[in-house]
Amino acid sequence: MSRIVILGAGISGHTVARYLNKWISGEHEIVVVSPNAKWNWIPSNIWVGVGQMKEEDVTFDLATVYKRIGVDFRQAKGVSIHPEGDADSAAPYVTIEYTLPAKAGQQEKVTYDYLVNATGPKLNFGATPGLGPEVGHTVSVCTVGHALEANEKLQAQIDAMRKGERRTFVIGTGHGMCTCQGAAFEYIYNVDHILREAGVRDKARIVWLSNEYELGDFGMGGFHIKRGGYITNGKTFAESLMVERDIEWITRAHVTKVEAGKIHYETLDGTFHELAFDFSMLIPPFAGVGLKAYDKAGADITTQMFAPNGLMKVDADYTPRPYLEWSAEDWPQTYQTPGYRDIFSVGIAFAPPHLISRPMQSANGTPINPAPPRTGMPSAAMAKAVAMSIRDMLNGAEKPTHTASMAKMGAACVASTGSHLFRGTAVTMTVFPVVPDFQKYPEYGRDLDLTFGEIGLAGHWMKSLLHYTFIYQAKMRPGWSLLPD
Repeated sequence: MSRIVILGAGISGHTVARYLNKWISGEHEIVVVSPNAKWNWIPSNIWVGVGQMKEEDVTFDLATVYKRIGVDFRQAKGVSIHPEGDADSAAPYVTIEYTLPAKAGQQEKVTYDYLVNATGPKLNFGATPGLGPEVGHTVSVCTVGHALEANEKLQAQIDAMRKGERRTFVIGTGHGMCTCQGAAFEYIYNVDHILREAGVRDKARIVWLSNEYELGDFGMGGFHIKRGGYITNGKTFAESLMVERDIEWITRAHVTKVEAGKIHYETLDGTFHELAFDFSMLIPPFAGVGLKAYDKAGADITTQMFAPNGLMKVDADYTPRPYLEWSAEDWPQTYQTPGYRDIFSVGIAFAPPHLISRPMQSANGTPINPAPPRTGMPSAAMAKAVAMSIRDMLNGAEKPTHTASMAKMGAACVASTGSHLFRGTAVTMTVFPVVPDFQKYPEYGRDLDLTFGEIGLAGHWMKSLLHYTFIYQAKMRPGWSLLPD
C-alpha cells in the first residue's frame, strides 16, 4: 500500500483528494494536511463581503467529509519537505505542525510515496505597509473571516450614508505585483449594487485602483472577444461596465503604503499620489507559504525546489529570457517537480515560468504588472490531471500520463456584478487558451470562437447555480464526479 500526502485542501488539493479517493480508495492511503478546519468556496466570499451570504453558506467541515470517505485528515500546516529522507531513513517525508487546538504546535514526520503541494498562497499583506485587516487599514475578501469583517465595515458605511454623509470606496489591488484582480473586480460591482439597493449610491464615490496596465488585463495580458459581429478588446469591455456604473478607475498603480484613511501609490510614470478613503478592499500579493526543503544530510535545498517567491518549481522552462522570446511552450504540462518523480505541485502553489502580461517597471524601477491567475478552472484541471497521473503511476506507469498546460486549456469565469434574483447581473467570460499562444493564433493569441464575454441576469443565475453545484461536488455527494470541475 502506498501513501499519497496532499498539502492543502483548497480547490486544487481537495480536487486531487476527491479523485484519488474515487480511483484508489482501499488500495492506497490518502492523507490530506490543511491548517484550516473548513473548506471554503472562495469565489462566494464576495457575497459574504456584502452581506448576501453567511459563513455557513460558503464553508463546510473538512474532517467530517474526509472521515466519511476514509481519507486521513490532519489539521496542520506543512513545514518542510525531505525528498531523500534523512540520516535515519531513506523514506521521503514531510514535517507538519498541527494547528488543531488540542495538538497546536506539535510537529510530526509523515512519510509519503507521492506528495502533492497544493498549499495555495500566503496572503502577503506585509509586502505593503498598512495593508490588510489584521494590522492594516483595509479589508479583504480572501478568507471567509475577512469577508465577514468587510461586510460589517461596509454596513457601517451604509448607515452613515443613510444619515446623509458622503463616503469614498477604494477597491482593487494593494501592490504592484498582485494577482487575482478578478476577486476585486467582482467585489467592486457588488458594493456598487448593494449601495444602490440601499438607496445611498448617490452618496458614494467608488474608485477602482489596480496594477493593470489597462482595465481588463486580469493578469492575462488582456483579451479580445467577439460581440455583435465586432471584435472588442477587454479594455473597452471593462471600461464600459465602469462608465455605466459611474465607477472611476486608476490603473498602472503600485500601492506603497496605507495609512488610516489614506492610500499612497506610485504610477508607471514614476509619480507618487495620495487617495483618501473611508472604506477600502485591496487584494494582497501572493507568495509561497514558506515551505523549506532539505536533502538527506540535512542541507537546505529550498532554492533548488522553490522559486524566490516561495512557489514550487515544476516542469516549466524557467530560463530567463526577454519578453518577446517567451513562449506558450514554457508553461508546465505535468506539474511534476524536476528531479523528483514523486512530487507534484498544483494551483497557486506552483511557480509560473514568467508573467502573462507584459512586464512593466515605473520610472523609478518599481515593477507594476499583474501576476498570472491560476485559480478556479485551471486549478481544478491541473489537479485532476495530477490525480490521474498518480493513479497511473501507482499502477506501473513510469512517468506522468496526463497533462494540463494553461497554454492549452480554456477557462470560464462568471463574475458577479450584483446579487439579486431579478436585478442581479454577472459577467460571463471565457478565454482559450489562458496563456496566449501567438504561434497558433498570431493575431490575438487566442481562439476568438472560444473567447467571449457577456453580461446579464442569466449570468447571475448561472453564478448562483455554480455556487451550489460546486459545494455539492466538494462535499462528495452522490453523483459528484458527474459534475463539471
